[in-house]
Amino acid sequence: MAGIEATPRTSESQSGVELDPIQLLAPDGTATAETRYRRDLPPETLAWLYESMVVTRELDTEFVNLQRQGELALFASCRGQEAAQIGAAACLPKTDWLFPQYREIGAFLLRGLTPAQIGAVWRGKWHGGLGFTEKRVAPISIPIGTQGLHAVGAAMAAQRLGEDSVTLTFMGDGATSEGDAHEALNFAAVFNAPCVFFVQNNQWAISVPVSKQMVAPSIAHRAIGYGMPGIRVDGNDVLACYAVTAEAAKRAREGGGPTLIEAITYRMGPHTTSDDPTRYRSDDELEFWAARDPIQRYRTYLQAIDVWSERLEERVAARAKRLRTELREAVVGADDFPITDVFDTVYHDITPDLLAQREQLLEEIAKEDLGERCDGRARA
Repeated sequence: MAGIEATPRTSESQSGVELDPIQLLAPDGTATAETRYRRDLPPETLAWLYESMVVTRELDTEFVNLQRQGELALFASCRGQEAAQIGAAACLPKTDWLFPQYREIGAFLLRGLTPAQIGAVWRGKWHGGLGFTEKRVAPISIPIGTQGLHAVGAAMAAQRLGEDSVTLTFMGDGATSEGDAHEALNFAAVFNAPCVFFVQNNQWAISVPVSKQMVAPSIAHRAIGYGMPGIRVDGNDVLACYAVTAEAAKRAREGGGPTLIEAITYRMGPHTTSDDPTRYRSDDELEFWAARDPIQRYRTYLQAIDVWSERLEERVAARAKRLRTELREAVVGADDFPITDVFDTVYHDITPDLLAQREQLLEEIAKEDLGERCDGRARA
């Protein structure tokens, strides 16, 4: 390869992507000088956004508690990312489709999904995700990045059916390192699909920092390679996330094609409850982002414009308590599903191969049960 000059990186001005993220609220809760986007939403909408963020965090805390108490095998916290997901989902009509990854509790609540429905997924019930599609929410995606392809497919279907709907897919920064994400972005651009890619850059793909995932100036800069707009937004600013996503959805609905949004945020907790983030990130980093907490920032702003009140706080606390109770009642001591459902619910008529696997598993379980009974009699 000698003699071939490396292609210089695309500059900020050439790409049209600004490195400084769109920000309507500064970390201290004051309004910024940004004038391209509106922040003057109705007071009831501003209060609703606050309520949704706080309730999301409270429910997230309850999920973690349940996992630590042995009621759930695993949970992926969204603590610190409430503004990103609430802002992105709240600006869309409920006729639009959401394609989540696995942290979007807030988006689920906005669409009317119950704590019991969300809890069933993390509990591992066979019907985990039942009722999601009725709310135009795709089931939770555990494989990294695959939901992007599903979102583009749904957007293309809407085109062909003549529907006035947009699909929004949530991704993490790690998902953009997957081939599925590339294929989804490229397909969306080629077919001008009405799809918005909302990437929550929470700085870490489990233990791999963004700096070791790419050498581009930002994730949003990748948009230029697909021929779509790319924009960076402060993911801890709910009003900025709302405004930027609303603009991208409007563009898609009017035939302008897809947009790649990079929301700069931070995962305050571990990747999942099986992760130990102290092994790869510092206390100083955590303190830096804690000072930029999205809920405190937004509360300060609402206090300054006389939208926040003790009455609002009491209402929010009451709803959070009610939803936490609903989740706990639905999860604690819930019956496990019959293991044969794993095989019986795949197809309308079970295939010969699945039938053979089903019988093999039942035989192994029967042998284990017999062995336990024999051991019990021997000890007696």
